[in-house]
Amino acid sequence: MKRFVRRAVVTAALIAVPTLIGAPAYAAATAEAPRKKVAVVDQAAYETEVVKLTNAERVAQGCKALRVDDRLTASARAHSADMARTGTMSHTGSDGSNFVTREVRAGYPRKDAAAENIAYGYRTPQQVVTAWMNSSGHRKNILNCASKAIGVGVVSASDGTAYWTQNFGRA
Repeated sequence: MKRFVRRAVVTAALIAVPTLIGAPAYAAATAEAPRKKVAVVDQAAYETEVVKLTNAERVAQGCKALRVDDRLTASARAHSADMARTGTMSHTGSDGSNFVTREVRAGYPRKDAAAENIAYGYRTPQQVVTAWMNSSGHRKNILNCASKAIGVGVVSASDGTAYWTQNFGRA
């Protein structure tokens, strides 16, 4: 069995310029993921629950709820599938892409690409959203009131490890 070392890194696009922030800033999110592997049984239900939990956090902090954008969902699912297939957790896709490139590929406007959160190993939507909220950079992405749209993707690797992606947009 591969031993994964989880890196929590957030790529954020501020004024459409991607910025890579290193893992040390996210110590809270680097704690060991739950070890029990559970395949995602209902992808759409898990993704919907992540949106619901994310919106609850936003509304509690005075931001408006995000609307689901199918293009951001397609981008997030594709990136989660890529990470699951390659067994890596990275904001850089196996083809060298970043989240802005992937959102644009899915038809989302480049100027409106906002941010991306990723994670792996969490078994439930609640676990992954809690981890993101306990990480300053991920929390900042979730609570950025300038974001208007979200897409979530969760895909299980062949060993059952769940890979999670949230993509945010300003349109």
